[in-house]
This record gives sequence, C-alpha cells and structure tokens, in this order.
Amino acid sequence: MFKSFWGSQEQQPQPRPQDISGQSWYPPSVVTSPGSSRPSTPSSSTSSSFSLQRPSDRSQSPSHVSPAEAAGMIVLLKDKSIDELRKLLSDKDAYNQLLLSLDQVKIQNNLRDELRKETLQLARENLEKEPQIVELRNQCRIIRTTELAAAQEKLNELERQKEEILKFYSPACLLHRLQETMNKTEEESETLHRQLLDREMDLGAFVQKYKRLRTTYHRRALTHLAAKTSSTG
Repeated sequence: MFKSFWGSQEQQPQPRPQDISGQSWYPPSVVTSPGSSRPSTPSSSTSSSFSLQRPSDRSQSPSHVSPAEAAGMIVLLKDKSIDELRKLLSDKDAYNQLLLSLDQVKIQNNLRDELRKETLQLARENLEKEPQIVELRNQCRIIRTTELAAAQEKLNELERQKEEILKFYSPACLLHRLQETMNKTEEESETLHRQLLDREMDLGAFVQKYKRLRTTYHRRALTHLAAKTSSTG
C-alpha cells in the first residue's frame, strides 16, 4: 500500500533471506526484494529501504505514490527502530495497527461508516413504507378488476360506435345510399306514369308530380356523378 525511502552515506551488506523470511508473514519474494535492506538506527549508520506493502495489496493498489504520501510515510517510519520495522513485517496485528493509524485510512473508514449508516437508514425507511406499498398494490388490483374493466368496456363500445359512424359516412357508403334514393325516385316516376296510363290521375296532377320527381332524380344523379368522379380521381 505504501513505500518509504531514505538515504544514508554508508551501505551495510544486506541480511541473508533466511534471517527475515523465517519470522515474516510476507513471502520471501517480498522480504528479500533487491530494493530492501536494513534501515538505519541511532546505533548504526546504515541505509536501507523497507517495503511495508502487503502482497495482496500490491496486485490491487496502484503502484504510483504521490510525493505527499511518500513524505508522510517517511515521517512515520524514520524514527522506528529496526526491531519495530521487523515486527511490522512479521506481526500482522502490528501492521494493521499502523495501517489504521494513517489519516487516509481513517478518512476512508469514516466515509465507509457514514455510507453504511445512510444505507441502513434508507433500508429502515423502505421497510417502514412496506405496509403503504402493499395497500397501494391492493388498491391498484381492485381498480384493475373493477373500475378499469368498466372503463375498458365503455371504451370498446365507443370504439364500436365510432367505427359504425365512420363506415356510415364513408364515400362508398354515401354513394351507395345516393344510388338507392335515385332508384327509389325512378320507381316513383314509373308508378306515376302507370297511373296516368290507367287514367287513375289527371294530366295536370301528373305533370306537376312527375316534374318534381324528375328534377330530384337528375339533381341526385349529378351529385352521384360528381362524387364518384372525385373519389376515383
């Protein structure tokens, strides 16, 4: 998770791998890494660099450390003795205690606790609203089975009426009814003509009624012809 570096003027030979790896809970590849050596203490003017990053954190955390974080780690570790640093390598509890004392870790833990509290509060509020949700769901079910069914039936009836009205006033239907009225007027004219031939009607009444029927017929015939021409054009 972090690395610390400090320099010195003299270099002491590196300890053998078996001196540390036997006591550390780190793998040998971490403890005996080329860049690690014994740190300096007040009684020894040696120089070294210790890597306190856990193996599981190496593969998951970013490898880049900001200068501010590196400086903070140097300040934290520079006054520790070699025994204390060895304890950090071999004692997981000591390592965790040091880790939890870092400001960055404290901030992350506080943030995690706040988020956990907010999540629990939201969960409690949702559970408190469960009776209301159940009640609303029941109301919706009642509406679907009663009011919605009646409204749907009424809508279907209105749709049926609309289709009938559209069909009744469609151009084809209007032309058909106009043709029927023309045929009816033609039949009335023929009936009137037979009555004249059978002397059931005098000439004056025949002329007056026949003229009116033929005028109506030809007016409808012209209307039928114009509508048929406009619909086909």
